[in-house]
Amino acid sequence: MAVRAAVLPAVGAPLEITEIELPDPGPGQVRIRLAAAGVCHSDLSLSNGTMRVPVPAVLGHEGAGTVVAVGEGVGHLAPGDGVVLNWAPSCGTCHACSLGEVWLCANALNGSADVYARTADGTDLHPGLNVAAFAEETVVSASCVLPLPDGIPLTDAALLGCAVLTGYGAVHHAARVRAGESVAVFGVGGVGLATLQAARIAGASTIVAVDVSPEKEELARAAGATEYVLASENTAREIRALTGRQGVDVAVECVGRAVSIRAAWDSTRRGGRTTVVGIGGKDQQVTFNALEIFHWGRTLTGCVYGNSDPAADLPVLAEHVRAGRLDLGALVTERIALDGIPAAFENMLAGKGGRALVVF
Repeated sequence: MAVRAAVLPAVGAPLEITEIELPDPGPGQVRIRLAAAGVCHSDLSLSNGTMRVPVPAVLGHEGAGTVVAVGEGVGHLAPGDGVVLNWAPSCGTCHACSLGEVWLCANALNGSADVYARTADGTDLHPGLNVAAFAEETVVSASCVLPLPDGIPLTDAALLGCAVLTGYGAVHHAARVRAGESVAVFGVGGVGLATLQAARIAGASTIVAVDVSPEKEELARAAGATEYVLASENTAREIRALTGRQGVDVAVECVGRAVSIRAAWDSTRRGGRTTVVGIGGKDQQVTFNALEIFHWGRTLTGCVYGNSDPAADLPVLAEHVRAGRLDLGALVTERIALDGIPAAFENMLAGKGGRALVVF
């Protein structure tokens, strides 16, 4: 069956909106009609080679939709079920999974090497980050599918699959923010906005949002920021001035650039925690001297997928949404059609906008 999709023909090439041939689901697979897909900076990282996946590929890893058909052996899902895509399913058997660190599963992205569809001329296509959500329909492993929580609109639920899990997890699992602590969030994109909301939910006192764009201040404050700082060479100094010259208890970096990682570190108090969520390239080198590591006593940690277990965390996030503590709609700055994805990529390259949501 032919469906329209956004195809990445090669690393660094523009996305092409075209028809692809999508097969029926095989054993252990599910076919899903997408309701919405988030345009995430990670997709841009895949397209420009910062993160490597087999190409040609259909990108898109944050989505939700309705089950159309199931393959042999799939008994927990049925046509008509609403679902959320999980781009990093855990295998349950590798070393990381045995430690309970399912977000570090060694086999999570094995499906990205599979051929899941073909172009009209017969060229093999791979599913970028397993799920290929930039398409009207997709076929995925049943392990990549989570039931849609009750009371969550299908289109908004797409954001639960990456941006919200990552931002919420960065605060609650990686940084472990406690009530009354101060938090700085670097980067007010989709993940940054989710992180700000998560800090508010955690009961943070002072919440500082940092971004290069003055236009994002309103978005940041609506998400929970109590202070807004324009990124500059004085960022750390400004944040310390807002926190009694101490620095914040926790800084969360959502950009993935050396300069912002270093600024987040410098903005954190002595003994504080700096958590890096942003995905940077190998060229982004961050340096520290041995004396400052000893003197400041800070903790610097990476954060993959919010250090989350999607199956366990999705119901928790849904409860926050239903209670009005988490506003999924506030994470979206633009709702677009499938044809708008290339332009959304250009906006991200230019540092504009928060998070675009493709609505099918």
